[in-house]
Amino acid sequence: MLDEIRAFAIVVVAAGVSALSTPFVIRFAKSIGAVDQPNERKVSHRSTMPLMGGLAIGLGCGGGLVAAHFSNLGDTSSIQIAGFVAGGVILLFVGAWDDRFTMPALVKLSFQIAAAAIAIHVGFRVDFFSDPLSATTFEVPLWIVWPVSLVWIVGVTNAMNLIDGLDGLSSGLGAIIAATLTIICWQAGQWTGVVVGLALFGALIGYLPFNFPPARIFLGDTGSLLIGFALALLALEGYRKAAFLAFIVPILALAIPLLDTSLSIVRRLRNGRSVFSADRLHMHHRLLHREGSHKSAVLMLYFLTGCFCMIALSISQIDGWLAFVYLAAVVAVTIRLLRNLDAFAIEVQSGAPKENREEGEGVDEAVEGDERG
Repeated sequence: MLDEIRAFAIVVVAAGVSALSTPFVIRFAKSIGAVDQPNERKVSHRSTMPLMGGLAIGLGCGGGLVAAHFSNLGDTSSIQIAGFVAGGVILLFVGAWDDRFTMPALVKLSFQIAAAAIAIHVGFRVDFFSDPLSATTFEVPLWIVWPVSLVWIVGVTNAMNLIDGLDGLSSGLGAIIAATLTIICWQAGQWTGVVVGLALFGALIGYLPFNFPPARIFLGDTGSLLIGFALALLALEGYRKAAFLAFIVPILALAIPLLDTSLSIVRRLRNGRSVFSADRLHMHHRLLHREGSHKSAVLMLYFLTGCFCMIALSISQIDGWLAFVYLAAVVAVTIRLLRNLDAFAIEVQSGAPKENREEGEGVDEAVEGDERG
């Protein structure tokens, strides 16, 4: 019971710091001109909307980590937490600069790689693999550890950035996924992951009321990059719990942003376009077109992410052939869901109804080039 009280305290502190700091971040962003710049592809047409919401989330995470330091919740690694903080601070500065002045995609990518390298160096890595049938654990060679871990961290970081297209979408999905991965880390006794997850979850909960439709502030790259980076590291800690194919559990928890990113890349390659190009065919664009309301589209993606997260929690308890059967069923249902959303289509879809264009958060995608005309 004592551990639960300490965990609750970390969440409360992180949420409180995030909520209290958000109004100050709003004023700061407006004072330096860090506001959204709408264009023909973005859902949002609100040119005075402040960016840099990630600063409030970063402060909330910091408050949660300080609270965790004094709570003595489990056996945590101070080196790993320091690595998370260092990488997170890099991405906060990169995102803040991009929100105010813009930054070339490849430059942002180089900083993401640097942040990922720090995280891998301190221990956030794919260092072993479990055979799902024999339960035998194999150590992964170092020459595989680094590239696989690097691709994972950078990929998830950008996946959360790519899906940041409606008010409250990335922050809400981040909170749901963070809660799921924190539970998995708790079950595995990975206390460093638990502490980071609780701090992130609390910070997002405190920030979300300001970002939920109709938003008063956008995450910007400052927030979406930090959220993606933190979730990637949580997944690397949480996968240690899975006796089945190691990465299946965190991949399921991150299914919506990862699917959206993968389909975007495939769609652009099929069209003969650069993977860095932009379009209006992301899942949130399609759902907005179908639902006709930003809030309905966001809540639908919350629901879908929640379903995948519950599947992730349940499959983490299954071993052997039953896990393969369960996974096959999940894949079949997912393919059907994507077909219902026309997610495999490569045609340009018409935009959302005009009455809804004033509500959505602008998409500023880290690896898709400068969107701010």
